[in-house]
Amino acid sequence: MAIPSSITRFGKNEPFYLQAARGQIENHKHTFKFGFNSDINGTEETVWDAGGLYTYPSSALAMTVTTTAGTPATDNGVKVTVQGLDEDYNEVSQEVTLAGSGTATTTQTFLRVFRAFVSGSQEPTATLNITNGGTTYARIILGQNQTLMSVWTVPAGYTAYFLAGSVSLGTANINQYLTARLISRLSGGVFRTQQKVTLEGGSFQQNYEIPLEFPEKTDIEARAVSSGSNNAVSATFDIIYIKNSSVDLNNYSP
Repeated sequence: MAIPSSITRFGKNEPFYLQAARGQIENHKHTFKFGFNSDINGTEETVWDAGGLYTYPSSALAMTVTTTAGTPATDNGVKVTVQGLDEDYNEVSQEVTLAGSGTATTTQTFLRVFRAFVSGSQEPTATLNITNGGTTYARIILGQNQTLMSVWTVPAGYTAYFLAGSVSLGTANINQYLTARLISRLSGGVFRTQQKVTLEGGSFQQNYEIPLEFPEKTDIEARAVSSGSNNAVSATFDIIYIKNSSVDLNNYSP
């Protein structure tokens, strides 16, 4: 049986990003975030599946996954994995299993939640909400089995490099336009606009030949607002994040 291999073993070249995706470059990680909001109107919203502006936890919280099924027991046994950052901004993940009550609560606490997905063989029969204290931090819409949220935070000890982003607009209405923003917030700071575009249908793709740099603990998000109503909007991030060096490269002499 052939052994999966890299052509670099034979002295040839292989694209850097393919090597990074295969885990062949130490301390390099990649994330692709994709969000969708089915109803953007005249008030700015985050591009995510729960609608409205996203709310970030002010402290690390346990998350409760709850089915919206009319008969919660129908989702007994559904497994859901929640991914995010802990109180120290370190990456964490936990899988929980819905009980007969249609709920499951993590023992892991999350300062940030940026993804959740159905991780078992049983599909839910209804939308799942990931909440704490009445606030929704993630949502898995029925049929998707995965959150759709253009929200991400750089883990502690890493620097993120924003390689590409996109936004697209779908609407049945004419003479409407969408304004979308890429925004970021340093730890302890406020959200700042990093890019702003307008669309009258279609899509916009930005590839950064020189990537945007975001330090550890930076929140990154896509938001949009429409001049009309009932606009479906999607947005994506393509990011590579690299573990910070213990060497001060600005003062390094080989």
